[in-house]
Amino acid sequence: MSDATPSHPNPYNGNAQPYQQSPGQSDRYSVLAIVGFILAFVVSIGGLIVSIIALTQIKRTGERGRGLALAGIIISAASIVLSIVFAIVIFAAAANAPSYSGY
Repeated sequence: MSDATPSHPNPYNGNAQPYQQSPGQSDRYSVLAIVGFILAFVVSIGGLIVSIIALTQIKRTGERGRGLALAGIIISAASIVLSIVFAIVIFAAAANAPSYSGY
C-alpha cells in the first residue's frame, strides 16, 4: 500500500506557477506613470503631459502603471479646469466690484 508515487499531484510543489503573465506584459511599473501621477498634484500641466506620454508608452511596451497614468490625466485635467473656473470667478468678481474714490 505504500506507493512511491502519489495518486494525485501535489498543488503546492515547487514547480507549480500559479500566476502566469500574459505575453508582452512586463512586471515593471512605468516610471513616467509614477512621475505623472505625482506631478498631477504639484504641477498640473506637467502631470498631464507626462501622464499622456506614459499612457502611450505603456500601450507600446506593455509595462504596468496604466491606472496611475489614467489617474494622473484625470487629476491634472480636473485641476486645470477648476483653476480656470476659479480664475474666471475671481476676475468677474473683481470687474463687478464697486470702485471707491476715497472722497
